[in-house]
Amino acid sequence: MLEERSRAAFELSEEQRAIGALAAEIAAKEIAPHVAAWDRDHAFPRHLYTKLNAAGILGILVPEQYGGVGADYVAYALAIEELARVDAGAAVTVSVHSMICNAVLKLGNEEQRRRYLPRLASEDYLGAFALTEPEAGSDANALRSTARRSADGYVLNGRKQWCTNGSYSGVIMGMFRTSDRDRGAISAFLIENSTPGIVVERVTEKLGIHTSNTCDLAFDDVHVGRNALLGEEGQGFSGAMTALHGGRIGIAAQACGILAACLDASVKFAKERHAFGKPIGAFEGVSFKLAQMATDLDAARLLTYRAAALCSAGKPFLVEASKAKLFASTAARRHAAEAVQIHGGYGYTTEFPVERYYRDAKITEIYEGTSEIQQIIIGRDLLGRLDRDR
Repeated sequence: MLEERSRAAFELSEEQRAIGALAAEIAAKEIAPHVAAWDRDHAFPRHLYTKLNAAGILGILVPEQYGGVGADYVAYALAIEELARVDAGAAVTVSVHSMICNAVLKLGNEEQRRRYLPRLASEDYLGAFALTEPEAGSDANALRSTARRSADGYVLNGRKQWCTNGSYSGVIMGMFRTSDRDRGAISAFLIENSTPGIVVERVTEKLGIHTSNTCDLAFDDVHVGRNALLGEEGQGFSGAMTALHGGRIGIAAQACGILAACLDASVKFAKERHAFGKPIGAFEGVSFKLAQMATDLDAARLLTYRAAALCSAGKPFLVEASKAKLFASTAARRHAAEAVQIHGGYGYTTEFPVERYYRDAKITEIYEGTSEIQQIIIGRDLLGRLDRDR
């Protein structure tokens, strides 16, 4: 198979292959038969994550001592890709959950690790992320939600947009301003979703990834203890960036999965659909599209696996993750359009899945840092901060 050749070049371990195969098996059995209906109904398949949890998929990045699988980021990327190959919404749900696991592992103290990681890894307990606000998207430092000190902790107030998993989560990693004087004084908190004062104000209707839950959360006088603070007070922005950098590997892998699904569907259709007495794949106008699609998929995978391997090795991976996400998301969006074109009129109907891939692909260029943000990161690595005031 095409993916075996591209993955073989990366010399995947048996454990990595096994985890990828397990995710593919679950996706084929538990998601594929239902995903079209879930997408049509904008349904969040909560029961699916009970099964993924039992299989260890939600605890891939959590060390064994905390109840997880203890696998590396390459295995994680493979699992996300296989899920996204069938349903991009399920893939981003697992990706954001894993991002929270990683944030607790890297930024949390031992008490927080022991409190949350076993639940996130093995107790059917989803993690959510709350960063964006109406006036704070790419400019995360502009957020206005506040955390005011109280006698025994903090009182949280504010509104958050586009919180993935927010309606169904057990714990939310939320970002709040702990000082009005310092624009950068943002702190991260681990907030139990059952805490009084948290309300789901709106579930967002989206162009794609319909099976993913995205909502607006209101925090009205939400009281949390001091042990809810994740990392040091005022260091939440760097904490959020730590989480997002790892999350970008997940989104790059999601884009690879969407692109792989486009290729699968397009090759199948090109062999079966006939025009002018022969399969449409016999025409160069189609075969060249497939050739470019396969080439870009290989390139996207290798960029993603490289970033994942560097992350697992504890080496710098920020720029590599940005390159992987930038390339993979652009390729997924472009080739999803080509997949629709190859399918002709059928591609514009819900009878074939490529219209869903087309809708799902676009968001990979936006969340976890837009393509423009990735270009800024890559450009600064090449040129330095030429935009700094002198």
